[in-house]
Amino acid sequence: MATEIERKFLLRNDSWRDGADAGTRFRQGYLIGSERASVRVRIEGARANLNIKSATLGIRRQEYEYPIPLADAEALLDTLCEQPQIEKTRYHVPFGNHLWEVDVFAGANAGLVVAEVELTDEEEAFALPPWAGEEVSHDTRYYNVCLVKHPYSEWRYE
Repeated sequence: MATEIERKFLLRNDSWRDGADAGTRFRQGYLIGSERASVRVRIEGARANLNIKSATLGIRRQEYEYPIPLADAEALLDTLCEQPQIEKTRYHVPFGNHLWEVDVFAGANAGLVVAEVELTDEEEAFALPPWAGEEVSHDTRYYNVCLVKHPYSEWRYE
């Protein structure tokens, strides 16, 4: 079984950009997002994948990913996926012994920036970069499948 273990954080500032790569644009949409799993189509630069991820709350989830033709992914995104779609640029930032992924969202989720680190074990120690802020790993609002249904631009703060 494929397993993903990741922790997700908001950012304190933009200092992560000093060590970041050039970034890759992502476009992704969901064919289904149920209580048990989500099925996602993603274009990442010039590659496309179909992804199935368990809807488990927490840092450990089942995840399966399969390459698909780019033209098929574009057609699925254009005709079958829920709207709005997720648009973001992903940057890779090395820190400590890990490669962090920083997602800068656009479109309906513009203004949202999160950092993720993938781990091999739930108890794995890792260095927290000074630009990493509040952990939101257990907050479902920050799951991409939820950002489709409740985009960041629609969140209300008091």
